Amino acid sequence: MSKTVEELERARSGPRRSVRKGRKTDALGAATAKIGSELMAAGSASPTDILRDLGASPRGLTEHDASGRLDRYGHNTVDHDRPPHPLLQLAATFKNPFILILICLDAVFFLTDDTQGMITLTAMVLISVFLRFWQEFRSTKAAEALKAMVTTTATVVRRADADADPVEREVPTEDLVPGDLVRLAAGDMIPADCRLLSSKDLHVSQAVLSGESLPVEKYDTLGAVAHKAAGGRPEAGADPLESATLCLMGTSVVSGSATAVVATTGSRTYFGSMAKNLVGTRPETSFDRGVRSVSWVLIRFMLIMVPVVLAINGLTKGDWFEAFLFSVSVAVGLTPEMLPVIVTANLARGAVVMSKRKVIVKRLNSIQNFGAMDVLCTDKTGTLTEDRIVLERHLDPLGRPDDEVLEYAYLNSSFQTGLKNLLDRAVIDHVSEGDQLLAAARFTKVDEIPFDFARRRMSVILQREQDTHVLITKGAVDEVLHACVHVREGGRDIVLTDAARERARRVAEDQNRQGLRVLAVATRTLPAQRTEYSVADESDLSLVGFVAFLDPPKATAASAIAALGENGVTVKVITGDSELVARKVATEVGLHAGEIPLGHSLDALDDDELRELAEKTTVFAKVNPVQKARIIRALQSGDHTVGYLGDGINDAAALRDADVGISVDTAADISKESADIILLEKDLTVLEQGVIEGRRTFGNITKYIKMTASSNFGNVFSVLVASVFLPFLPMLAVHLLVQNLCYDISQLSIPWDKMDKEYLKKPRKWDASDLSRFMLYIGPISSIFDITTFCAMWWLFSANTIGEQSLFQSGWFIEGLLSQTLIVHMIRTRKIPFIQSRAATPVLLLTGAIMAIGIYLPFSPLAATLRLQSLPWTYFPLLIVTLLGYCALTQFLKTRYIKRFGTWL
Repeated sequence: MSKTVEELERARSGPRRSVRKGRKTDALGAATAKIGSELMAAGSASPTDILRDLGASPRGLTEHDASGRLDRYGHNTVDHDRPPHPLLQLAATFKNPFILILICLDAVFFLTDDTQGMITLTAMVLISVFLRFWQEFRSTKAAEALKAMVTTTATVVRRADADADPVEREVPTEDLVPGDLVRLAAGDMIPADCRLLSSKDLHVSQAVLSGESLPVEKYDTLGAVAHKAAGGRPEAGADPLESATLCLMGTSVVSGSATAVVATTGSRTYFGSMAKNLVGTRPETSFDRGVRSVSWVLIRFMLIMVPVVLAINGLTKGDWFEAFLFSVSVAVGLTPEMLPVIVTANLARGAVVMSKRKVIVKRLNSIQNFGAMDVLCTDKTGTLTEDRIVLERHLDPLGRPDDEVLEYAYLNSSFQTGLKNLLDRAVIDHVSEGDQLLAAARFTKVDEIPFDFARRRMSVILQREQDTHVLITKGAVDEVLHACVHVREGGRDIVLTDAARERARRVAEDQNRQGLRVLAVATRTLPAQRTEYSVADESDLSLVGFVAFLDPPKATAASAIAALGENGVTVKVITGDSELVARKVATEVGLHAGEIPLGHSLDALDDDELRELAEKTTVFAKVNPVQKARIIRALQSGDHTVGYLGDGINDAAALRDADVGISVDTAADISKESADIILLEKDLTVLEQGVIEGRRTFGNITKYIKMTASSNFGNVFSVLVASVFLPFLPMLAVHLLVQNLCYDISQLSIPWDKMDKEYLKKPRKWDASDLSRFMLYIGPISSIFDITTFCAMWWLFSANTIGEQSLFQSGWFIEGLLSQTLIVHMIRTRKIPFIQSRAATPVLLLTGAIMAIGIYLPFSPLAATLRLQSLPWTYFPLLIVTLLGYCALTQFLKTRYIKRFGTWL
């Protein structure tokens, strides 16, 4: 290596390439590949060369040098999305097409001195904006509080000055600099990208970066030489995760100890290069696209209808200013002005319901995306599995369960004095406390032969009887078999023939194919003539059997996946782990793995080919972060709403690109920041509850949109008909505003309404074309009964002159408001309302109250102010007949609509 640390820094800097929204993973792949090649160069250098190139010393940096480097390279932190300032977060809530329309109409009312209209619209805007702001602000604060609970430090070797002795001390990980010497021990997080200088039995968990559930062995240069001789070390230029001498930021030490030098920090690390390309604007989700499409359908109707109303009333009445004010009121009437409030109230209620199940909803829109989700992609390690190693099987050389194998494996693991790795811990945990005490009493330790990376096995020598010692060896299958000359079958040691050796090897390979990691156990009895033993004594062994390990599936995984399947959600596994392990876990949780594509094979596919493959594939293995995100986008391009469940750094890109990203509170920070929803407990059953809650939320939002759009369209259609024939306005602007306000208040209870069980069984998506059809099909029903009311007011009640227009307007005001309010019950279910499906109590009470208020207003003290008047009692029997006819016709056409189009809400 010839580059200095300054040259490395300059090579990594430069103009950052801009990427299209939602495609930052393209830059992510390039960035990680570039930094990966530089890290591999550091991994292949000798310790002397790497220290020289980093300007470091085996005695550690001086405090002065460390301070200078901190100023030069900055803190050891990665880029991440920070919560916006509350004022910016508040301003962002105004970014809604209907909010903007209402603000424009509010400005018109202000300029025309229409105080009533201005107050009404201002109240609607403020309620919606502040409700949404408060819920998202509170969720963001909760997510930030989770991060603030965790602080990390690293043990570094530094000197006060050049002549002082080096000392170890704890410093915050953000203060580490390139060239720092760090001490690593079991339980430590790797604080930066480091090159090992010395190590002892070091095993590192890289699951958060690679998805590999089992820890990998890491070692210094001497260990690397032995490992390379065994064919295990990758060549330079390969993935740095596979390098034997590199430890990467974000991974963790599970056993052993080491000293390493920091090669890169912050955004220049492998992890940092991923994080840097994931911050910023998030891609559009299914919810965003759906709301936008529905919004534009309604806006287009408004842009067509309002000018027509203005022209007809201006030409027929001659008062263009009054016609203008009336057309503005019609625009308000056509605008589902409470849509932002209803949507936010629905989402906020969903967030409250889910918070009671220990789920933090960071982005409210994700609740609806939950309901629309028809594909859930999930990582394996830590999500489907427990993220811990357990002893799954202990088998004799013929593949049969054998307790003697477990006993010997336990004696080997428990009596060794070195640092016990996860596999040793799994063996010890598997044995009951009583058996542990019995073994300790029966045996006395004599000596041990430590593990090394050349032999890939370790042995303990124990004494049970006065004149014999027992040597017990446990390690890699091939290395242990190589030292065996006998095999134990039926309690006897017989000669290990080539055929028996091959048969034993097949037993181990069969366990490997099932996704288990296998170690061999062998033993030898020796005379008790000495107390010191060496590697040479690991010969003439007798093979006792095998122990097999697994990262077990969560207890709730299979039932949760089955429940999702029953609700129309397909589950796919996308993991960085091996094909064998992925297949094993998938089978255990009830998924049919089929053919499993590996990550490297995806790079040769174009987007269309990948979309076809993703549609029919259940499990992907050995997939890197860029490939995970690409699979997500391929599924989305196939018109799927895709969720992603993951908790590792390698899941961050996929979490960000998914329509709904789900993580857990113990996940890596970047994963929690990229996620929309955070589970405070790793209970997968909450996923089904989230799906149901999302569909209930979506159903209630859809109710409001279809109720409002159809009834408003019907009202405006009635206005057009009446405007052509009447010598006066069919309804004043204030009447339209009050009617809309009362109607909208009646719908504030919709977030608390129930949904029919049949509706909750399928994923639900926005369909703007269905909304247009629904408006044109259902909206004119109210117009039919509006026109019969016009006729009754004109001929039966003689409200046919300008002087009697108040009576006419009062009659239509009551009929229009009551029919609009009844539509809540007619549209909320595809069944017969009140009989087969009854609304929730809040809906019944509020709609009933609004209907009573509507009838009372023309008789109230406010009647003169609103320019309404009382109606004769003979009007009300006619009103009842009109409303019953309206309900009957609506139910009839509802049935026809469902039969013809196969949908309702």
